[in-house]
Amino acid sequence: MDEVDSAIVHHLQLDGRLSNRALAEKLGIAPSTCLERTRLLHKRGIIQGYKAQVSLRALNRPVQAMAATQIRPLRRGVVAAFEKSVTGLPEVVPVYTMAGSDDFLVHVTAQDIDHLRAFLLDHFINRREIVGIRDPARD
Repeated sequence: MDEVDSAIVHHLQLDGRLSNRALAEKLGIAPSTCLERTRLLHKRGIIQGYKAQVSLRALNRPVQAMAATQIRPLRRGVVAAFEKSVTGLPEVVPVYTMAGSDDFLVHVTAQDIDHLRAFLLDHFINRREIVGIRDPARD
């Protein structure tokens, strides 16, 4: 990657909807050059796709929590089932695998504290394989 490729990636990270013509203007290169370089960045796997950034407040889910979760027994099948069930919930934004005493860090959103508490009770605390859940911000 050279400076032009880095600049393309930088501008597309800031605004993934930037047109090729506007991107080329920002970089001071021909639109055809810009398009070819962007295509090559896709082909090389550097640019993997584009996503929409949404407002959790607009979705009526302004309350957020990070739930550090411990799973036992720590077996592939148990872990895979947990990951599948949690990532399919609309209240869960991302799920991170952790190293150390916690197995997962789950980013949860809710409309208010009462809904957050109910969500955690329904989907985490009552699960047999979850032996611990905590808020890492309180440590």
